[in-house]
Amino acid sequence: MVTNRALEYQRNQVQTASPEELTFMLYNGLVKFIKQGKKEIENKQIEQANNYVIRAQDILSELMLTLNMDYEISKQLMPLYDYMKNGLVQANLQKDLEKLLEIEEMAVELKETWAQAMKIAKKTAGT
Repeated sequence: MVTNRALEYQRNQVQTASPEELTFMLYNGLVKFIKQGKKEIENKQIEQANNYVIRAQDILSELMLTLNMDYEISKQLMPLYDYMKNGLVQANLQKDLEKLLEIEEMAVELKETWAQAMKIAKKTAGT
């Protein structure tokens, strides 16, 4: 019962979120799955690590698909996302914690930057 409520709450969050909030949720998921993948590699749970890293790759694919290439920032983000996705593939194949850490740091920075951009946009919209 609790699981159904949690899933319903999560589904409601996604359905009512703005595009900016959805992007932030994707960044959160990206960081979360990379961290979980690292943890599972450390615990020698290779299959679980693989699953988490693939989920992170899927999030990067979604971020890439949703870029609006009419904007200069999208043209700058696309190669970054591509680098990160390829890095995750290599890290997953080699179970390379150092590479996962590199990609995690990039994902955290993107998430924090996006959070700041959302705050600035809200302030600007409110004035």
